[in-house]
Amino acid sequence: MKEKKQLGLVPKLIIAIIVGILIGQFMPLWFCKTIVTVSSIFSTFLKFVIPLMIVAYVTMGIADLTQGAGKLLLITVALAYGSTLIAGSASYVISSTLFPHFMSADALEKIQATADATVGTYFSISIPALIDTLSAVVLAFMMGLCLSTLRGKTVGDSLYNCMKDFAAIIDNVLQKAIVPLLPLYICGTFVDMTYSGKTFTILGILWKVFLVVILMHLCYLLIQFTVAGTLSHKNPLAMMKNQIPGYTTAIGTQSSAATIPVNLQCAEKDGVCAQIRNFVVPLCANIHMCGSMITITACATAVCLMHDLPISLGTVIPFIMTLGVAMVASPGAPGGSIMTALPFLYMVFGKEAGDPNGPICALMVALYITQDSFGTACNVSGDNAIGVVVDHIYKHFILKKDEAEAVA
Repeated sequence: MKEKKQLGLVPKLIIAIIVGILIGQFMPLWFCKTIVTVSSIFSTFLKFVIPLMIVAYVTMGIADLTQGAGKLLLITVALAYGSTLIAGSASYVISSTLFPHFMSADALEKIQATADATVGTYFSISIPALIDTLSAVVLAFMMGLCLSTLRGKTVGDSLYNCMKDFAAIIDNVLQKAIVPLLPLYICGTFVDMTYSGKTFTILGILWKVFLVVILMHLCYLLIQFTVAGTLSHKNPLAMMKNQIPGYTTAIGTQSSAATIPVNLQCAEKDGVCAQIRNFVVPLCANIHMCGSMITITACATAVCLMHDLPISLGTVIPFIMTLGVAMVASPGAPGGSIMTALPFLYMVFGKEAGDPNGPICALMVALYITQDSFGTACNVSGDNAIGVVVDHIYKHFILKKDEAEAVA
């Protein structure tokens, strides 16, 4: 008897986006509110699970690295931060060159008109997370490194087995609940955006800026996967093809953290071993913000050009370096990166124009939010490029070196 062929995740996500746009465009408010309410409840549950997922996966990923755990963590953090800095710097150079040719003075005002528009929900349910995202990362670091060092010695075995069972529970929750319901979540997001007028306003007014930013994301991903493929002797285009489910999921969820379950599957297709992908993917979801940095820098450049504010590489670089650290706490929610960036916008706009409560910063937020989903998709896709590099270093340098030292 032949097994029934199931629809893959990517087709489901594409269908969810199309259905969401159609519902938002043609269905009455009560129906749209119902979809958005259900999506909101799922979003609340997802935010509760994400820190637990980070604790489970990052802890076990590091704990299973019996050799070089500390070195690999340092390498991963350095690669993520360096990638973010390069992305932001390149974004400024390209944006300052291209944007003056097609920016219109009233574009941001039209975008701002839809920035606060939303369908809303009939009700909401509060499920506070047991631990915030940043604390989960630090806790996972601490436990993972200690278990990697102590396991098999005087202590560590009992806690290791406990964390292994906990990771299995979280894995079951992801496979049975989170991943199957992601299309519903994405559908609700696009219902809200379309009914409130954001979707078509973005495409109709700032499509050139929008297109340049997306092209920058895709070019940067091509560079990342080319570098990763060259080092690991893998086909960059094949790895980018493997990344499509993660990229599509991130567009719909607008959250790096929410895309972790799907991104882990993409990393597995790239041949990244379980130990590496289980700590690199959740870790980079919180510290690797190349796509968000490209978008924020491009939006800041656009705002400065529209308001005749001075901007240069000298003012942008310190802003990027600061934001690369500050955004570590931002990936749990849509728009988190720009909200984290608000207190630092004065570094680009100046003290008066950079007032977080002022009109120029409000316009900056509005412009960023319109492109947030694609920045998130670039973030999570770049995470797997880093994962391939770290996996190569682990297999061909750290393991071989330790084995050679053991023989000697």
